[in-house]
Amino acid sequence: MTQHASPPRDNTDKVPSVQLPAWRGLLAHTDVRTLSLLGVLAALVLIGGITKPDEFLDTRNLQLVLTQASVIGVVTVGMTFVITSGGIDLSVGAIVALSSVWATTVATQEYGFAGILFTAVIVGVGCGLVNGLLIAYGGMVPFIATLAMLASARGLALQITDGKTQIVTVGSILDLGERDAYVLGIPPLVMVFAVVTIIGWLILNRTTFGRRTVAVGGNAEAARLAGIDVRRQRLYLYLLSGLCCGIAAFLLIILSGSGQNTNGNLYELDAIAAAIIGGTLLSGGRGTITGSVLGVLIFTTITNIFALNNLQSDVQQIAKGAIIVAAVLVQRRTASTT
Repeated sequence: MTQHASPPRDNTDKVPSVQLPAWRGLLAHTDVRTLSLLGVLAALVLIGGITKPDEFLDTRNLQLVLTQASVIGVVTVGMTFVITSGGIDLSVGAIVALSSVWATTVATQEYGFAGILFTAVIVGVGCGLVNGLLIAYGGMVPFIATLAMLASARGLALQITDGKTQIVTVGSILDLGERDAYVLGIPPLVMVFAVVTIIGWLILNRTTFGRRTVAVGGNAEAARLAGIDVRRQRLYLYLLSGLCCGIAAFLLIILSGSGQNTNGNLYELDAIAAAIIGGTLLSGGRGTITGSVLGVLIFTTITNIFALNNLQSDVQQIAKGAIIVAAVLVQRRTASTT
């Protein structure tokens, strides 16, 4: 029996590995939607710089934009987690209002800075706990449960204030809103927002908690069969949302120097809209903190440009509505092609 020698290997078809430049590697791993949002934000900054160059590009105006974005931005971080899990929270604005007025009563202010901060956070967490228990263990639909909390929290906030504005008299709180408190030109509220954003990104993308959140939103039954306690996970998520509302309420107290039952008006719509245009699926299963933050900055910049150009608020709302519709259509198109 003769043995046939194997043919010599042909190495001519092997393609040598080529290392991409650093910038091309970065682009390859960057979400296209994130790049698009950055492009939209850059276009808005360009529009603001062209229409009102002196006012819009002024350092104080840019600081104001970031400061205003900080309050709703913290709320949006919590909302992103809830939507990623397939839920919804319509009560965030009302929780911010209740937390702010409860934390600024005369009795609470007697305990100073710590008393106001603790009260704002604990009221927010308490409302989130009620939402979580009703949804996770009470079997209520998130829409109904959070809608009930919206009405209840607004009513309680109105009862506490009796329709009046509660002025903050604690000097250490008011000082944080002054320019002397800025660090390297950055307002304290913006720094808090940055910390919350970084922590939120790490939790969603680098922890088991984040992976469980995505799994529950993608397929709750499959997540349960995989050993995830879906009810407990949902409870934790609404607690997280309530915590973000409490922090946002404290930031709003610093910003306005008061507590009002009208605080947080329509925050729920702004937070949901920012999360959606940022790339978080309304049906759950996918969420992005980076996209949500960019969505907040886009909406806040639009509001600022409209205000500087003395445009009517109704036109501003129409523009926001058009952006939301466009974002949802893009999401549906993306989902159908994947």
